[in-house]
Amino acid sequence: MPRQPAAPTPDDSTPSAQAPARGRKRMQMADIARLAGVSASTVSRALSGSPLIPQATRERITELANSLGYRVNVGAANLRKRGVQTIGVVILGDSMQMISDPFLLSILGSVADTLDERGMSLLLTRLKADRQHVLSDLVESGQVGGLIVIGQLTLHDYLNELTRNGFPMVVWGAPLPDALYPVVGGDNAMGGYLATRHLIEQGCRRIAFFGDITHPEAGQRYQGYTRALQEAGIAMDPRLLQSFLFGDSRIREVIDGWLNQATPFDAIFASSDVTAISLMGSLNERGLSVPADVKLVGYDDIALAEHVHPTLTTIRQPTGEAGRALVDLLFEALAGQPRRSIVLPAELIRRESSA
Repeated sequence: MPRQPAAPTPDDSTPSAQAPARGRKRMQMADIARLAGVSASTVSRALSGSPLIPQATRERITELANSLGYRVNVGAANLRKRGVQTIGVVILGDSMQMISDPFLLSILGSVADTLDERGMSLLLTRLKADRQHVLSDLVESGQVGGLIVIGQLTLHDYLNELTRNGFPMVVWGAPLPDALYPVVGGDNAMGGYLATRHLIEQGCRRIAFFGDITHPEAGQRYQGYTRALQEAGIAMDPRLLQSFLFGDSRIREVIDGWLNQATPFDAIFASSDVTAISLMGSLNERGLSVPADVKLVGYDDIALAEHVHPTLTTIRQPTGEAGRALVDLLFEALAGQPRRSIVLPAELIRRESSA
């Protein structure tokens, strides 16, 4: 028998580390419960050695679990016993997205403060798509009790797979319709709509969009952008769409390349404040004044937004609330509570760049 956790809960178990064949779905606690003809909570208590479960039932369930290669989740069980007091925080991104990005730092600070209030610490790591296995390794090795994942990148399907296999985690990103994992994220579609409608109300008709529409969050902001244009009866011009990755180090090169095309425009909606601030610099170098010649709206409301000149109109994402919500939903998952997601409101912050 493996060492028993002190405080059983429905999420104290995950699929076995006994290597299943590649591509084969891992056995889950719900599968054990179905085969044993009992509830998932009974399986969890039985595998944890709870005296509330009759010995004969415990032995039957334990034998069944062992025969199917099922084991107790070391990370979650140790967290219950306070043996592991660490939560893994994983930032998904490629080589161009920096952890030093002001928006990411703001969320990380809020997560760290909230974990500290709960007597927990965090283990921070950055993960590229080709190292996705690290997510499961962190939990199965017992290094962390659960995961807070920042961003979805191209790993949405893999995150769903981990959730089906019982890994305790919560994701900051876009609330996608088929997401099985709990999500905390902003109302990106509404944010894009508010930003674009505001520019239209300022008299703008040639509004460019800067952002990678294949990215889950930026894609939803683009949906809001197109909705506002359609409501105003403004035809879409594909030349006004500039695909641009968050954190791309070539930001000025991409901006200058687009400006060199001489596409007529009178406003820009940028899907991040960092992009918007870089746009300010490029426009100024070309003798274009913000907001006299070009009106500009960013996204995130990073601290720098109200200190640049002109101050930046933007869509605020409440990072303090986001960090608390991420920790709250993770602990709900660890406690076996029903999965839920939180969509934080988008708020337009009017400043000088769109006046």
